[in-house]
Order: sequence, then structure tokens, then C-alpha cells
Amino acid sequence: MGLGNLKQLTPFIKEAFQQTLLVSKFLCGLHVTNNYICTFALTQGPSMLPTFNLTGDLVLAERLSTRFEKTQRGDVVLVRSPENPRKIVIKRLIGMGGDTVRYVVDHGSNDKELTVVVPDGHVWIEGDNKFNTNDSRKFGPVPYGLVQGRVFWTVWPPEAFGSVGREVR
Repeated sequence: MGLGNLKQLTPFIKEAFQQTLLVSKFLCGLHVTNNYICTFALTQGPSMLPTFNLTGDLVLAERLSTRFEKTQRGDVVLVRSPENPRKIVIKRLIGMGGDTVRYVVDHGSNDKELTVVVPDGHVWIEGDNKFNTNDSRKFGPVPYGLVQGRVFWTVWPPEAFGSVGREVR
């Protein structure tokens, strides 16, 4: 390869490097946005009926309120499952550390109620569909560190497009 050929390739190499740098910056920005600012999540299953559809809604969750511990009772949150750490679940935040929570153990049989005091640094989460959900009534209080974000907007389906409100019970 002669010096003339190298001079012909230099603009191409420079352009390839600049494009690679641009793509790298974009991917870094996407990573930071997804992990520290906001993320999309897909809801599936019956546990959050009627708030979300059985077939699945695409929702937007912000991560700042959880990082700065600004979540509140009634917020819909993304939580890393305490039973399966590879799975993220969407539930409603019912109680914070120090709160007393009363819940029905089994809606079908005798409606027996139990009372739990949520330990500091933990939250109590429940699905909106009390008859078909796997939540704190089964696995107990969840460490606050497993809360990944607060769901604030439904993106899809179009008829459900809009904000996800806080529901205090």
C-alpha cells in the first residue's frame, strides 16, 4: 500500500471514527436515561386489573423519585421481584416503613384480616386485583432498594394513553 492510497483512505477512516463516536455517545446516553432517569415497561397479567389491561400496557416509569426516596403511598411502582430477582413486577405501593397495614389473607374463604407493621427501609406492595395477585400479602414487606421506578404514564394502547394516578387506600 503506497502513500497515495493511504491519503485516499484517510477521509474515510476519519468519517468512520466520527460516526462510531457518535453512535457510542448515543448508546451511552440511552444507557444513562434508561437506568437513571426513566424507562419503558410492559405490564402483563391480571394483578393490576383494572388499572392496566390483561393483555399488557406499555408504560413509562421515572427512576428519580425512587432514587431520592420521594415515592408515596398509592404510587404504582416497578419492583424487582423478591421471589425471582430476574423479574420486574408492577404493583401499587400501599405502605412505607413504620406504617401499619391491614389486609385480608384470603378473599375467598373467611375474609380473615391480619395487621402488619412495615419495617423501616421496606415497603408494602399490592396488586389492584386483590383476587389474583402475588404481592406483599404472600411474600411480606419488600426492601425499598428493590423499588426500581414510579410508573407515571401509559403509552399504549392508545385508548389508555395518559397519566397513571396515585390511588391512596
